[in-house]
Amino acid sequence: MDNAGYTTLTRQSGLMREMQSVANNLANMATTGFRKEGVIFAEHVDALGRDDPSLSMATAAVANTSLTQGALTQTGGAFDLAIEGDGFFMLETPEGERLTRAGTFTPNANGDLVSHDGMRLLDVGGTPIFVPPDVSDFQISADGTLSANGDPLAQIGLFVPRETHAMRREDGVRFSVNGEVQPVENQTILQGYVEDSNVNPVAEVSRLIEVQRAYEQGQGFLEKEDERIRSVLRVLG
Repeated sequence: MDNAGYTTLTRQSGLMREMQSVANNLANMATTGFRKEGVIFAEHVDALGRDDPSLSMATAAVANTSLTQGALTQTGGAFDLAIEGDGFFMLETPEGERLTRAGTFTPNANGDLVSHDGMRLLDVGGTPIFVPPDVSDFQISADGTLSANGDPLAQIGLFVPRETHAMRREDGVRFSVNGEVQPVENQTILQGYVEDSNVNPVAEVSRLIEVQRAYEQGQGFLEKEDERIRSVLRVLG
């Protein structure tokens, strides 16, 4: 295969990954706390020789997560929380601490405040938050202070990675961080609200159509290039 074919194949591979990313965004447009994801294309140029033109190839190996805030929906739940501004909740998981914007929590049998899949929510000091089982009047202030019958119990922590590109998505709403995290100050936590997905379905459908058309053009080029090579071989043969 010649250079044009290799270049087109790398482009097709990147476009395929972007189509998968857009499709995943559309599938999660109703998922609480979901952050849409795209891919970053990078161009690699290499000199082939003194008298030969350079070879340019593109890859799409870097995921780009949008941190734009989603709309807030009021639920009235005592432990439904939404962040207004920057920051993530910190969860304790078997694989280590993870960040999330999905703020649907509930006390488990042991009194720990946990996510929908049982991961414990951490306070500003990195300690699991305990909710007394014999108390029903819970209030969470804008700074994340959790109070029961007027008595403060803990302060919910908000964190951000020191380097944004260090975040890696593990599932739809949870991120690991390759590096350090730091507390976030002066952000607002709203009790009785959850944050919706930040996916714009109209924009994603439009992008999906654009990527599909670009992929089809690349496929058409590969088919024409294959036919050209076959024609040359028939003539030479």
